[in-house]
Amino acid sequence: MDIGSIGALLGVLLLALLATGFWVGLSLFAVGLIAILVFSSSPAGSIMATTSWGQSWSWSLTALPLFIWMGEILFRTRLAEDMFAGLAPWMTRIPGRLMHVNVIGCGIFAAVSGSSAATTATIGRITIPELARRGYDDRMALGTLAGSATLGLLIPPSIILIVYGVAADVSISRLFIAGVVPGLVLILLFMGTIMVWSLLNPDKVPPAETATTLRQKLKAASRLMPVVLLIVGVIGSIYAGIATATEAAAVGVLGALVLSLLTGSLTWDSFRRSLMGATGTSCMIAFILAGAAFLSVAMGFTGIPRGLASWIGGMNLSPVMLLAALTVFFAVLGCFLDGISIVVLTVAVIMPMVEQAGIDLIWFGIYIVIVVEMSQITPPIGLNLFVIQGLTGRNLLYLARAALPFFLVMVVMVVLLIAVPELATYLPQSMTRG
Repeated sequence: MDIGSIGALLGVLLLALLATGFWVGLSLFAVGLIAILVFSSSPAGSIMATTSWGQSWSWSLTALPLFIWMGEILFRTRLAEDMFAGLAPWMTRIPGRLMHVNVIGCGIFAAVSGSSAATTATIGRITIPELARRGYDDRMALGTLAGSATLGLLIPPSIILIVYGVAADVSISRLFIAGVVPGLVLILLFMGTIMVWSLLNPDKVPPAETATTLRQKLKAASRLMPVVLLIVGVIGSIYAGIATATEAAAVGVLGALVLSLLTGSLTWDSFRRSLMGATGTSCMIAFILAGAAFLSVAMGFTGIPRGLASWIGGMNLSPVMLLAALTVFFAVLGCFLDGISIVVLTVAVIMPMVEQAGIDLIWFGIYIVIVVEMSQITPPIGLNLFVIQGLTGRNLLYLARAALPFFLVMVVMVVLLIAVPELATYLPQSMTRG
């Protein structure tokens, strides 16, 4: 049987297992085991044991449970309430007004949580009822939340960037720094979209509320200081070279505990629930990573990655054409798999062709995260849409239509990133030179 047939057979088997609701991690282990037993004479048991152990003890992976725990702790604080109160007075004169709170609030919370779902739930439970009470257009309000919450995947600390860094064996600290500028550009694009929409639909935006003085605005903004200091402590320590991603994560957990204590949210019950939530999520991701590592090794024994890379190389695609094909590929996968699964399933297979095309792996990490972000707001497996559906009870297709403008914004962001790669590479390179 040729390599193409073997790859197609294993791919169909994996999709069949996933379609039946089989755990992603177990599906990866099962397909890898079958690949070695059927198409190789190598000892499957020892390869599975050594590969799983080698993946599990990675020091870089230590940052993952710490950042997840930090997000779980902050999820149980009054952070969202404080952000809404601190940002709202500054937004009343901007076209679109308080809908910008969704964008900036999600950007701020993304910088301390690393999770798209946590960002959606935390910001949404405050802004959805507040915007509805003030008479903002329902579809646009929900669309801004769905789109902006994807920033949790891009703005550091990002869980999916940690997963990519471990899978692709690149510096997590440099990935975090690379995500800063694209994250800020995406925030500006979201805000620009809201401004244009509000100018075109002035009847759907309620009139400005009572004007506030500069002193009142500054007083309100003071409620943002704790989380701003936490962001500076986590991201600033990495950029300054003071701490690695893992050390910064430990600082973040400590800061989150202090912030939770100061807001009166830290109780034994909230501490226990945050710890158990982080443990469950971390174990799930670690299990998927171990399965993906084993499948990657198994695929290597079958020769599929080399064959695929040679096939792509033989097509003589330019880097831009390759990226265009991969964008469509990831967008389709995103309709059926979550972001972490997409990364761990594909990185080992596509890395040879990406490296052969001369594409920077740090840049590619940011690119793949933005493309995966798009899948968070596309049915049927749009995680952000499910979270908002749980908060509002709205129909999933209604939410998908509401998020469509922001999906298109992310397509524009992908084009910008390809046209101006320095958006993702300048800061990591300057950090290296420093």
